[in-house]
Amino acid sequence: MHFVSWNVNGIRAIQKKGFMESVAAMNPDILCLQETKASAEEAFEALKVMKGYNVFVNSSKARKGYSGTAIICKEEPINVTYDFGIDEFDQEGRVTTAEFLTFFIVTVYTPNSGSELVRLGYRQRWDDHFREYLLWLEKRKPVLVCGDFNVAHQAIDLSRPKENYNKSAGYMQEEIDGFSKLMNVGFTDTFRHFYPELQKWSYWNQVTFGRDKNIGWRIDHFLASQKMLTRIKDSLIYNEYFGSDHCPVAVKVAVD
Repeated sequence: MHFVSWNVNGIRAIQKKGFMESVAAMNPDILCLQETKASAEEAFEALKVMKGYNVFVNSSKARKGYSGTAIICKEEPINVTYDFGIDEFDQEGRVTTAEFLTFFIVTVYTPNSGSELVRLGYRQRWDDHFREYLLWLEKRKPVLVCGDFNVAHQAIDLSRPKENYNKSAGYMQEEIDGFSKLMNVGFTDTFRHFYPELQKWSYWNQVTFGRDKNIGWRIDHFLASQKMLTRIKDSLIYNEYFGSDHCPVAVKVAVD
């Protein structure tokens, strides 16, 4: 099976930039989206044209046209849930979970700490509660979690680590520690598992023309629990696809 995750930076905007053609070329079995920036009705309307797929969307309740996640899949899930049951974190449509016979797939749009780091404390609390949510799922079935985690975990994961360390959202030690704690409880960064020394980016700053200059960050990830990792056969970054300030990331998963 082919699983793809993509922060689309607005589902309605990216549809005008070749999104459907890109998805058709990738032909995912499961497509996970972040930052749909649309109401549930608008997101569903935009995605229902994908024939042969089931569409599940989660949108922000707090701010219109902000955040949002979605799972689009060929096989119908056993169950789909939204958010993770803590009111402080359930207002922005950041988590969608689909349960299948032998695994959970979770897509997440992790809160950004902000340009002035005003949300760093919120982000730290989020990391702790989201980790507990994943562990709760893992007690039931293997878990694959993907999305925009808004963190580059190691120096190899961004172009300018020295300039950004403890100065920029996405590479603060508190954020790095939150990601490390996921590793410590049994989740594996699938891309680093297969490619420990490869530098490849999934996000570029559009304002500074980062993509043209090859100045980027790897902040979009597929993480697998220990029981799920044995089924992962490859982890990929598709930076040949455009339309967003992020590109798609993917894994190939063995079918039971």
